[in-house]
Amino acid sequence: MDDWFAHIWEFHAVTGAIALVLALVATWAERRRLRRTNLDAVGFMPWTVIYLIAFLAAVVLLGLAAREWFATP
Repeated sequence: MDDWFAHIWEFHAVTGAIALVLALVATWAERRRLRRTNLDAVGFMPWTVIYLIAFLAAVVLLGLAAREWFATP
């Protein structure tokens, strides 16, 4: 990890951004599943659970990144 990021807050910011994008994709997929025309084609992905876990990870990681970024002199 030392080779890729100069500071730990950069790692937290990047992984938090990736988790936020995953949460947005899960929200889009859940909305698409709810508005389907073929009611028998439900699917098997638990998009709500994926959204909740990804959003929680994004909030925690971006919060850590902000705290570490503001703490560095």
